[in-house]
Amino acid sequence: MNDLLAPLLSPEGRALLAEVRGTAPADELAVATRLRREHPAELVSAALAQARLRQRAAAKFGDADADRMFFTPNGVEQSTRASVASYRAQRLKALGVTSVADLCCGIGGDAIALARAGIRVLAVDRDPVTAAAARANADALGLAGLIEVREADVTEVDTDGFDAVFVDPARRGGRGRVFDPEAYSPPLSWAIEAARRAAHTAALKIAPGVPHEAVPADAEAEWISDAGDVKEAVLWFGTAPGTIRATLLPGPRTLLGRGLPDPQVRPVGRYLYEPDGAVIRAHLVAEVAEELDGGLVDPTIAYVTADTLRATPYATPYEITDRLPFNVKKLKALLREREVGTLTVKKRGSAVEPEELRRKVKPQGPNAATVFLTRVAGAPTMLVGAPAPATGAEPS
Repeated sequence: MNDLLAPLLSPEGRALLAEVRGTAPADELAVATRLRREHPAELVSAALAQARLRQRAAAKFGDADADRMFFTPNGVEQSTRASVASYRAQRLKALGVTSVADLCCGIGGDAIALARAGIRVLAVDRDPVTAAAARANADALGLAGLIEVREADVTEVDTDGFDAVFVDPARRGGRGRVFDPEAYSPPLSWAIEAARRAAHTAALKIAPGVPHEAVPADAEAEWISDAGDVKEAVLWFGTAPGTIRATLLPGPRTLLGRGLPDPQVRPVGRYLYEPDGAVIRAHLVAEVAEELDGGLVDPTIAYVTADTLRATPYATPYEITDRLPFNVKKLKALLREREVGTLTVKKRGSAVEPEELRRKVKPQGPNAATVFLTRVAGAPTMLVGAPAPATGAEPS
């Protein structure tokens, strides 16, 4: 792939990509055999590999864009989901930003979102193939007029003349994911200093598991989830120093931290609320508990319990019907009595794996239930229930 990106951009390569689009894995051998009669074998292999990458990328970029874009394996893995990139671009636009230096641009996912928001972008990556893919993507999507792609070391790029800086350091190394922010490439400390030099504002994309103590005092920290999946954390400079927020997409819905103390622990009520992952990562469970007039089931567990059902976008409610001490035989008997065949297992604070529990209880029957494996006031507990009505009204 690395040596054949340019040939894939040729008329022959593009025609070949169109021909192999949508090829199922089971059909690849037959398709490759047929095409190699008319095209170089290496080009056919590269086209099929690119088709696979496009199929994987559709989950992030949508079919329409993914079918026109060019990817590398790392690019698919590390690029920002389009919905998240679009949200961030719109926020920068709302801040009055008209130009951005996108450092560590990858295959150009964020640059594309910024350009579609009408923002001029300098997209920089030191890897020649990645930079070539970003340039090809800007051209393929009709955005080359707003996106300049430069192959360079981001630490040597002059960002003067740009309103904002966006940095997405590489968080993967030769051994997989990197958890130490100083092991990012470039290190988080360098990215923070680059952000502080920005003319207007800056945004640094980091892993959502970043320790809160690593957040600088002059930064705003935002955790973002999309359809319930936590995608990233962003450090913002030049906005609201010290602010903590959780943003949920689609929406967006944003919950701001108010510095509340930890919620009180209380007995399990009729309803159990599972906060969105971004809320948990942002340490804003207390804000949700206050909104719901609820408390925690355990001081170390991010489940909120309450006696009434209230609508909130920041947590999913469940109506609890049974509370049992952890005992597989008792749970199996209860599920058999309720004729539960579809069992959703959620866990927080338990070492038991959901699939292991499902194998042991062998659910059978026409009904569905949810079981929470957790701790209540320190004791291993099973809470059984079902999703509560979405209206937020107290059921009759």
